[in-house]
Amino acid sequence: MTERWNLQGIGMTSQRTRTRMVQRLRDQGIRNEELLEKMAALPRHIFVDDALAHRVYDDIALPIGFSQTISQPMMAAMMTERLLALPERPKKVLEIGTGSGYQTALLAQLFDQVFTIERIGSFQLRVRERFDALKLGNIQLHHGDGFLGWPEQAPFDAILVTAAPVTVPRALIEQLKPDGCLILPVGEEGKQQLLQVKNTVQGLQTEVLADVRFVPLLEGKV
Repeated sequence: MTERWNLQGIGMTSQRTRTRMVQRLRDQGIRNEELLEKMAALPRHIFVDDALAHRVYDDIALPIGFSQTISQPMMAAMMTERLLALPERPKKVLEIGTGSGYQTALLAQLFDQVFTIERIGSFQLRVRERFDALKLGNIQLHHGDGFLGWPEQAPFDAILVTAAPVTVPRALIEQLKPDGCLILPVGEEGKQQLLQVKNTVQGLQTEVLADVRFVPLLEGKV
């Protein structure tokens, strides 16, 4: 499937543009060099329509269809860096909201096993082709309701959610391992916060990371 995309990119999708994006991330406070190295190499332009490829390395969210977006690079970096900063690197990570597959591909280059759930079935074929082109074989896809998680594959060392529920879904907490970590945006549109929730022996420990804006997490599947 590599023939379908120019993985190296040209012009506004070239390696030089990815290098500039990574330098902006450094300037904005991202410090994990392993993460920055992976983001510099990952061809983000193959995760959007060709008409938007020239803007995909800007720090903006872009539409991917079905009222969904690919998050801006800074948000993908910040959420991933939080997982890398945990005392023990997660081996088994669940992502809620596959979307374009960019965040999934980034996770797959940093963690041993990535399980990802998407409610919109038509996204599945597209992301499979992208993962094949990138030779990423440690990703398992599931068409389902993100609110329910993936109980058959639980427990997980970490869970990352790329759309915002109004409150933290209980099922996701229950699918964390002891000392597991959940990163997710929570709240109604215009009043969302990015949270880190740790499942400790003393109970849940919640930290507010930032004010954010994400598309809502919806129930069911289509």
